[in-house]
Amino acid sequence: MKFRKKPVVIEAEQWFPDGRIVPGVEITHSCSDPGCVYEYGIKTLEGWMSVNSGDWIITGVKGERYPCKPDIFEATYELVVEP
Repeated sequence: MKFRKKPVVIEAEQWFPDGRIVPGVEITHSCSDPGCVYEYGIKTLEGWMSVNSGDWIITGVKGERYPCKPDIFEATYELVVEP
């Protein structure tokens, strides 16, 4: 059997760690000599997931948010042009 994903329109924004606030993306860090390591993550229905620079943050049909790698996003979604 084969299935096709139902077409849905989603909200998404590409994320870069440039100081912009993206709802749901949180920063954790650990510091030791000689510096700090910063990690970014978002709470999803499946638990915490890492977010990397360039990932898309998708808001699902029920308001849930989750990250998506750029190559997967490009293969799965296309821009909706509204009149």
